[in-house]
Amino acid sequence: MKYLTFAIPSYNSEDYLQRCVDSLLKGGDKVEILIVDDGSTDKTAAIADDYAAKYPNIVKAIHQKNAGHGGAVNNGLAHASGKYFKVVDSDDWLDEAALSAVLNHLESWDNNGQNVDMLVCNYVYENFYQHKSFVVNYRHVFPNDQICSWDDTKRFGVTQYLIMHSLIFKTALLRRSGVELPEHTFYVDNLFAAKPLPLVHKICYLDVDLYRYFIGRADQSISEDVMISRIDQQIRVTKLVADCTQHDYDISPKLRTYLVRSVSVMLAVSSVHLLLMGTKEALDKRHDMWQYVKRLDRRLYWRLRLHSVSAWTYLPTKLGRLLTVLGYRTSRLLVKFQ
Repeated sequence: MKYLTFAIPSYNSEDYLQRCVDSLLKGGDKVEILIVDDGSTDKTAAIADDYAAKYPNIVKAIHQKNAGHGGAVNNGLAHASGKYFKVVDSDDWLDEAALSAVLNHLESWDNNGQNVDMLVCNYVYENFYQHKSFVVNYRHVFPNDQICSWDDTKRFGVTQYLIMHSLIFKTALLRRSGVELPEHTFYVDNLFAAKPLPLVHKICYLDVDLYRYFIGRADQSISEDVMISRIDQQIRVTKLVADCTQHDYDISPKLRTYLVRSVSVMLAVSSVHLLLMGTKEALDKRHDMWQYVKRLDRRLYWRLRLHSVSAWTYLPTKLGRLLTVLGYRTSRLLVKFQ
């Protein structure tokens, strides 16, 4: 039995893929590695096939027409046979000791008939070019190494968000949630990290630095210029994350608060980048994005306008817009991950 399936969305990843796959192979026969070649034009497909031939009981190469990161994740989930599922981007990697700890827990839970819906681990921003790293942990949010519920969580800190890099979901739960990421769209990891949460009841946090997130490249999707160039995709995902607050599930008030906070951050990021563009068209898009939330849920809209960080990115008048940009620039100087 495979305890954990790794899906690796891979597009023109020949420079990084080997490091990524080699780190996952440390899991041995307990893991399944799905390299999803997203229509690459370099040697990615050949590298994937070589790994599949060398490790036929662990690695599978999946080749698809280019569909973007979301399409590759969807395909990986469709082929997954492991009890749990994790996405690892092709330029990132996992820590060997932390992976061993995770797999030991998954095996122990399986042997003891215990069920955990979601496993949370730390992730590390690794900037090779500046020789800096920054660890995001959840020590003051979840009890360590205990199966808990949302009601057991505490307040999330400024840098603490449940992102794709920190999460391992039960495969069956992901499929039951109906999560399906848009194709040819960046930033869909935010949707992947939000959509399944209302179905999550049992959580375990392990205080280990599992995921190594490679940042700092000028062409990376999180760089400011790139995010501005892809603003329409960012807005699309922001709306989809807002949709995640609308469901038929009876959820914990603490989870509800967290979901609202996620929407707030997405709105803030999109609003700031639209302000940086500075055109009338961009300001109109910012207005339309906020009106979408208002039409979706008026109570959510006013909560975001009056009681969240996103409110500071939707200030009226030209002076308000200038204050928003000034605040953004200041925060970038104080917090440098790129």
